[in-house]
Amino acid sequence: MRRHSYRPMNTFGKHLTLTTFGESHGPAMGGVIDGFPPGFKVDFDTLYSEVAKRRPGSSPLVTARNEKDIPEFLSGISPEGITLGSPIGFIVRNSDHHSSDYDEMAGKYRPNHADYTYISRYGIRDHRGGGRSSARETVNWVVAGALASQWLESKGIKIETVLSQVGSVSAGNLFDGLMTAPEEHSTMKVNPQISLAMEEEVKITKKAGDSVGGKVSCLITGLPAGIGSPVADKLHSALAAAMMSINAAKGFEYGLGFRAAESNGSATADLFMQKEHPESPLRTSTNYSGGIQGGISNGMPIFFSVAFKPTPTLMMPLDTVDISGNATVLRPAGRHDPCVAVRAVPVVKAMAALVIADFMV
Repeated sequence: MRRHSYRPMNTFGKHLTLTTFGESHGPAMGGVIDGFPPGFKVDFDTLYSEVAKRRPGSSPLVTARNEKDIPEFLSGISPEGITLGSPIGFIVRNSDHHSSDYDEMAGKYRPNHADYTYISRYGIRDHRGGGRSSARETVNWVVAGALASQWLESKGIKIETVLSQVGSVSAGNLFDGLMTAPEEHSTMKVNPQISLAMEEEVKITKKAGDSVGGKVSCLITGLPAGIGSPVADKLHSALAAAMMSINAAKGFEYGLGFRAAESNGSATADLFMQKEHPESPLRTSTNYSGGIQGGISNGMPIFFSVAFKPTPTLMMPLDTVDISGNATVLRPAGRHDPCVAVRAVPVVKAMAALVIADFMV
């Protein structure tokens, strides 16, 4: 088997960076945030609340793995909760992992998982819960993103995320109003009945031992014009890269998105409006561009959606091969999310916050 040279690829960002560590069934997850602005007062109650939104075991719709997910900060924040400008180190302990559930998977490749690709890349893998390829890794991102979100909100920048689709149950295009009448629409709203229908879809799927895909939508408001760079460091490409780093993410679109392929330029031109006051920023009457033009923010709301595949682990037998390539049957055990997108809502928000904060620092 050919093995490739190892290059560490566990750091996000250029100016505000997050380096993470830990395996799904190891003693703890954790990270180091470098470049965070000094002198910022952290609201820990809000931070813990944000982290709890992706916590496993928190509802019948998600995995039954029950982790407390309370981050422990080791450095970079004073006893009074003030950031010091030095690296912020934190850990989140793992306390409810059942490694024996994965014993059968040690010698078999799970369909649609990273088992075979990890072996191909590194020559070794941690079969216990997927190791570094597990969605457990995202708890690190949500901790760091919760800090970044607080700092951005102090600058008037707000990030909202919602579950906008589960299987065939969809909230429709939440961004239609933001594209055609942006001054009248400043938030995303999902009909409560649609949300209940999404929950029911997850429950039915879980009972059948199957899984289902979904979509998460994100809205960023308050970002001034001029954030981002042309060519190799475009704002939308940084957002896309961050979103496609999330486990099970399969698609990203912003602004008009894939509907652009069937549109005419005359119907989707974002026309500038005359300023009401000389000091006012320029605005456009529509926002088909999704707040970004030429890779740089234009001051209008930024919005995008991320599509997630169905969870690849199913509670039913699956044909596969063992590590020698012989045909076998995989009988999965363990605890898994029937719909990844449910717990991806706070993860999308966290990654968006890290990207925007990295450009703003």
